[in-house]
Amino acid sequence: MNLKHFAVAGLFALGAAAPFAAVAGDAAAGKAKAAVCAACHGQNGISQIPMYPNLAGQKEQYLVSSMKAYKNGQRQGGQAAVMQGQAAGLSDDDIANLAAYYASLPADGGK
Repeated sequence: MNLKHFAVAGLFALGAAAPFAAVAGDAAAGKAKAAVCAACHGQNGISQIPMYPNLAGQKEQYLVSSMKAYKNGQRQGGQAAVMQGQAAGLSDDDIANLAAYYASLPADGGK
């Protein structure tokens, strides 16, 4: 391989990592914003109501994608109408921070 191949490979690697690097939110800020979420998803991200998903321990990028899809009206069915209303008032920073917070929680609720 020559230098040109390494440069091209490096550009592809950076391009693939860029969407994930942009996610890094502030978990502490997300925790402060999560009080409304706790009504359905539980104080520790573990829902006590079977129809609502657990958020604790979910992958950060998945949570960002999901919340943005609700905000943009791209997710339908189930409780989408409720989530679209909740997500509508969130900024991209809010979404990143909430995702960082829930991703930082243990998936078992800390048991």
